Amino acid sequence: MAQIDAFFKLMNEQGASDLHMVAGQKPVLRIRGDMETVKYKVLDNDTLKAMLYEIIPEEKIKVFEETGDVDFGYEIPGLARYRGNLFMQKNGVGAVFREIPSTILTCDQLKLPPVIKKLASLPKGLVLVTGPTGSGKSTTLAAIIDEANSTRKDHILTIEDPIEFVHQSKKCIVNHREVGTHTKSFSAALRGALREDPDIILVGEMRDLETIALAMEAAMTGHLVFGTLHTLNAAKTVDRVIEIFPANQQAQVRSTLADALKAVVSQTLFKRIDVKGRCAALEILICTPAVRNLIREAKTYQIPSAMQTGKKYGMQTLDDAILDLLKKGWISPEDAYTNCIEKSKFAQYLSKPPTDFTEV
Repeated sequence: MAQIDAFFKLMNEQGASDLHMVAGQKPVLRIRGDMETVKYKVLDNDTLKAMLYEIIPEEKIKVFEETGDVDFGYEIPGLARYRGNLFMQKNGVGAVFREIPSTILTCDQLKLPPVIKKLASLPKGLVLVTGPTGSGKSTTLAAIIDEANSTRKDHILTIEDPIEFVHQSKKCIVNHREVGTHTKSFSAALRGALREDPDIILVGEMRDLETIALAMEAAMTGHLVFGTLHTLNAAKTVDRVIEIFPANQQAQVRSTLADALKAVVSQTLFKRIDVKGRCAALEILICTPAVRNLIREAKTYQIPSAMQTGKKYGMQTLDDAILDLLKKGWISPEDAYTNCIEKSKFAQYLSKPPTDFTEV
């Protein structure tokens, strides 16, 4: 057993999502969104480095020593998998670990809207799950992939950095590829994927122009492609995909994206006040013919209105999702107000609305 495993067991017992271990400081856990210091001595650089090097693959250590940071995966059988990032900072090494549960929760267990489960049955196209870091994108995607794995007879290929949720083959064949270990990059793996007879491709992160272009190409050539982006809402997601391309290509990309895109799910995570745990508010954009026209004609600013009128297709805005959680008594009015788009709609739920200087 590695020395660091004791911290992972503590993390699991406390229900923490993240573990921060940094030279010059005590270990810290993120529990339900808040940082809690562990009762332990201050970590010195040499001790922490030895502890971390014990669990990191040799080739990843080499990359870290050349570049100053690296992503890697670690698993404790019977407990959980961990996504780690090792980095250099002022006092020496530092590492942050995110716990990936060994049990994959279904769409029903996560209480996701019914339309999310339907995304697993799409024959082809591009589905983007977006939100800030730590908003539960991987958990939502894992539930959709699990639904496909349980109901379809296809080949699912995941490309991640590092591998997070591990899917056992059910009705589908599932292959996991890790960037840096099994393939050089997301774009190299995507180019190879088109010759590997996949039906469903999961791209862990669409970081650059080449990866986004290849993901769109795969979606246009008859594959169902799932990907993630760090954007805050559906309209901004569409803009982000288009704006990463040079100006002279954007008109063509807009047309391609309008045809390829099937749905955008943008989520924000909240701390629950009724029980221990967290819940997600989901903004859902389904690409109906009307939405496709807005994308083609560069009228993405009208997407929120299209979501309001498209509720029968399963669409919902972030504010409507937040309001629903607030009325259920799951989240606090203060949290709802902080994360909503239209502040005036939520001010009535506060006893004393805070002064936001950016809104003045």
